[in-house]
Amino acid sequence: MEDVEIYNMSDSIRKVWVDGDACPGPIKRAIIEQCREMSLLVSFVISYAHFTEPEQGIEWVVVDSEAEAVDLYVMNHSASGDVAVTQDYGLASILMKKGVTVIHPRGYMYSEEEMDRLLFERYLSGKERRAGHRTKGPAKFLTSDVERFCKQFKKIVEC
Repeated sequence: MEDVEIYNMSDSIRKVWVDGDACPGPIKRAIIEQCREMSLLVSFVISYAHFTEPEQGIEWVVVDSEAEAVDLYVMNHSASGDVAVTQDYGLASILMKKGVTVIHPRGYMYSEEEMDRLLFERYLSGKERRAGHRTKGPAKFLTSDVERFCKQFKKIVEC
């Protein structure tokens, strides 16, 4: 994943979608703040299992706790010109095909060129886990990750 220059996006952004189940708190707060400043619509989609007290004035969609329920909701309701925040490579891949700009909560932009590699690595890790092997989890979420996200998200919504 890489930093990508984005130009003239704010005129065409319909809505910001957040896969809220795995989105870190500091990133949720940054999204809310930036979307309020830019008067952008934002929708946090979460499952009942991850329910949290909703932020006033922000759309919170609560879906079933079934596997992929959040992903299916975002896939079915997003459209070209939207922006999405997710850690899920499968969801990111599908959304990009729909014309949605997708950013990882660590501030990295997903690209078509790297998606096959990311999905293959996810497949291999899953295969290892199913075989009973331990796989490395995500790195600790750092302040630098929040800063990178804020910088990249701002490029997307302000340009």
